[in-house]
Amino acid sequence: RYKSMVTPRRAAVAIACCWIVSFLVGLTPMFGWNNLNKMRRTQELNASHSEFIIKCQFETVISMEYMVYFNFFVWVLPPLLLMLLIYLEVFNLIRKQLNKKVSSSSSDPQKYYGKELKIAKSLALVLFLFALSWLPLHVLNCITLFCPSCETPHILTYIAIFLTHGNSAMNPIVYAFRIKKFRTAFLQIWNQYFCCKTNKNASTTTDEPGP
Repeated sequence: RYKSMVTPRRAAVAIACCWIVSFLVGLTPMFGWNNLNKMRRTQELNASHSEFIIKCQFETVISMEYMVYFNFFVWVLPPLLLMLLIYLEVFNLIRKQLNKKVSSSSSDPQKYYGKELKIAKSLALVLFLFALSWLPLHVLNCITLFCPSCETPHILTYIAIFLTHGNSAMNPIVYAFRIKKFRTAFLQIWNQYFCCKTNKNASTTTDEPGP
């Protein structure tokens, strides 16, 4: 049913929805959920008439309530747990299919489900790297919110931020090493746009004379 359900149009709509939701969630602090009013009230309480200057630091500008309650508890943790349950179910179904005895009237499931298992492992690796990259920063945010007196070393914060940025570079590498079709397309794009090499197959087909 996959080919009938996952059409290019539906895939494009799903991708567009993901980007729209990402923009709305990421831009929420710009819509007003930030520490601007809190900093102004603090200045008023201090009876300071000097120029209002914002210290440009992440924890100073961005609300930790937004980062923990809205970002982590709504948009990161539930989808992560849901994807974990889905992958566990996928691996369980594939294992059951691979353990079935092959009858004389049925085709060997090893060939099809072996390929499916390899793809599932690759996607599970992407999910694991995502959790490994993003959970440390969210855990530090939870510590900052729920334990204001606790001091976390700055080096841990820098490492956590570095992991979140590095996660964006991990996925293409994982896909390229684990999925043959992605690796072929990746090498083709790399050779064409970075090494200025043309595809020989494409050139031979385009150079053929017409009838």
